[in-house]
Amino acid sequence: MFWKFDLNTTSHVDKLLDKEDVTLHELMDEDDILQECKAQNRKLLDFICQQQCMEDLVNLITHEPPMDMEEKVRFKYPNTACELLTSDVPQINDKLGGDETLLNILYDFLDHEPPLNPLLASFFSKTIGNLIARKTEQVIAFLRRKDKFISLVLKHIDTSAMMDLLLRLISCVEPAPLRQEVLNWLNEAKVIQRLVELIHSSQDEDRQSNASQTLCDIIRLSRDQSNQLQDIPEPDPLLTALESQECVEQLLKNMFDGDQAENCIVNGTQILLTLLETRVEGLMDSFSQGFERSYTVNSSILHGIEPRLKDFHQLLLSPPKKTSILTTIGVLEEPLGNARLHGARLIAALLHTNTPSINRELCRLNTMDLLLDLFFAYTWNNFLHFQVELCIGAILSHSVHEGKTTTNDQENKEEVLNGNVTTENSETPDSRPENIMVTHLFQKCCLVQRILDAWETNDKIQAEGGMRRGNMGHLTRIANAVVQNMEKGPVQTQIREFIKELPEDCRGRWESFVEETLTETNRRNTVDLVSTHHLHSSSEDEDIESAFPNELSLQQAFSEYQIQQMTANFVDQFGFNDEEFADQDDNIKIVLQGSAEPDFCLTVFQPNASLFEACCNERIQQFDDNEEEEDIWEEKEISYATQNRQESLCLSLSLSPSVSLSMPSGSGWTAVFEPVNSKPPAPCVAMDVGSSVWDSAAPETTTPEEKGWAKFTDFQPFCCSESGPRCSSPVDTESSDSEGNPKQSQDKTCKWEYYETWRGWFVVLVILSTARYPRFHG
Repeated sequence: MFWKFDLNTTSHVDKLLDKEDVTLHELMDEDDILQECKAQNRKLLDFICQQQCMEDLVNLITHEPPMDMEEKVRFKYPNTACELLTSDVPQINDKLGGDETLLNILYDFLDHEPPLNPLLASFFSKTIGNLIARKTEQVIAFLRRKDKFISLVLKHIDTSAMMDLLLRLISCVEPAPLRQEVLNWLNEAKVIQRLVELIHSSQDEDRQSNASQTLCDIIRLSRDQSNQLQDIPEPDPLLTALESQECVEQLLKNMFDGDQAENCIVNGTQILLTLLETRVEGLMDSFSQGFERSYTVNSSILHGIEPRLKDFHQLLLSPPKKTSILTTIGVLEEPLGNARLHGARLIAALLHTNTPSINRELCRLNTMDLLLDLFFAYTWNNFLHFQVELCIGAILSHSVHEGKTTTNDQENKEEVLNGNVTTENSETPDSRPENIMVTHLFQKCCLVQRILDAWETNDKIQAEGGMRRGNMGHLTRIANAVVQNMEKGPVQTQIREFIKELPEDCRGRWESFVEETLTETNRRNTVDLVSTHHLHSSSEDEDIESAFPNELSLQQAFSEYQIQQMTANFVDQFGFNDEEFADQDDNIKIVLQGSAEPDFCLTVFQPNASLFEACCNERIQQFDDNEEEEDIWEEKEISYATQNRQESLCLSLSLSPSVSLSMPSGSGWTAVFEPVNSKPPAPCVAMDVGSSVWDSAAPETTTPEEKGWAKFTDFQPFCCSESGPRCSSPVDTESSDSEGNPKQSQDKTCKWEYYETWRGWFVVLVILSTARYPRFHG
């Protein structure tokens, strides 16, 4: 092996450490210093843990390297220093976490004016985070003594490394009581409220984005840890502050009061979506992706959002101005914008909470009708299409609450349709918010008529040679949702009533659409990918498919094989059809006649085992290390007995049952198994069964011979000579004399009876397999 030539295991680092004047930079120039450090090289760790070396390492990761250095090596030493300090070696962790002088040097990095160097900030965050995880108590106690720590971290929140540091304080502190102390400390410092204040149009985009991401991560981390640590008596104070109505109202005030900026609205809406986010468990249907709940949304969040629904409705009507953009389908004069898309996402999330007061407010504002207008106006914005689909799916899947009945008051229904639902009406016990939304969707928004009109418009455009509209896929899913909930769903009765109340011509169009157009569209959309149709565009793939049956046929054939009984036509029915192969002339037809389970057992005569062992011991030569090893690759002359090749071949075996193989010219092989009335051999008489296979003639009762056939009885027998190959050789190439008679003595007959018998059957099986599957045999 290659390593046996290099037995020197001494590292070059050890050689450098033997020098008296070795410096830290000389060691850091070595490529294997980190490997030696993690391997806990004692001499190296003693050198690194010296006070001066540790201070130099901390200074390297907290101070800008000289500007006159080459750029590609400028941050080489800071990077190596960070890897050494975070190598998770106990000696280094103890030295760095237990020395307040080193911690102060590290902390002073936060006193730099923004913006921080992002690379150095990542080194600092990684080092502090490692200490928080390994030396938790010492580091937390040190940071809590620093009054400006939280302020400095928020001051540099525009650097993503500071966001990571704040999240490490929340998620990496153990044990649980100490973590609760840290959460209370952060809550007392008003971390949540100060982060919310950063979501304002007056702040730069990086600060807003990182503050929003930090709050979203705090919500998810706090919820996850609350679910995992359910035995903690105290609630998470940070999560409680975030879910409070005051915090939500302050966030919405920063978003909509004053100058409205798209970046501020988007970042704030992401926080609200995270607050409305619920855990996804198990499989989700097509209309609840991302909204399947394992717990109820805090009502304080909904109460804080409800008064501001009018602002989101106005956002959908008049978003922040955006310039026209060039798309693949042309110039879009008024883009939808990220702000309106996030507004649609928030409406979908609110509808999935199924809150009565919010549903009534949305009906009053006629927000669903506005979303449908945008759905058909922006035909190529699939992000919007999916959110509208989620909204409709949420409305149709609202469950019927126990003890509540459908509103039968005609005046109340007219107020819902006209958008004049008051807050007082929303508190009535007979109201059913989900039924109000269904009524609003089918009667005020005219969902069925819109689906039919949009479908006919698309058909007309395509008939004129135009392009299929980009929202047709989602429109198909919406139509299917209506049909499915009309057949089976919590509001199926109400949907059927709305369909019956449609004008006669519209109802006829809908019924025809469902029975014909929608059914055909679903059939095309659900084509089995494993089918007989060519779904590949490549001609090479089509050639492969035409040569071999598809995967479904393979599975079906295997299943039939597993349950099929052994019958006379078993071989004909199993596997592929002859037409499924390209080479039709290579097929073979095998017919089993007589018994369905032919007996292939051979009679064993005495002496048996001892005779066979004696024969093998005599014929097999023992290995001799002194003999010259035979070269298996040496070319040798092989002579074959001369045999006349016929156009057809007939093989007869005098075994029970008898087997005959024939291959007439231009046809396939045919094998026929027939019983032979042969007399049993006398007891204790050795018979050369293998030789009889080739020496015996065909029975007289068989069909008269045809001319032009070759018989195996005319061929010489396969027998081994004294000087021939070992008994394991399947063919003896020098076993005949000049006249074609076999050279075997009578006393060798019994010795080879088993060998000759099995060799004969082996030849038959080879012929059968070669004829059946010729393409797999060379």
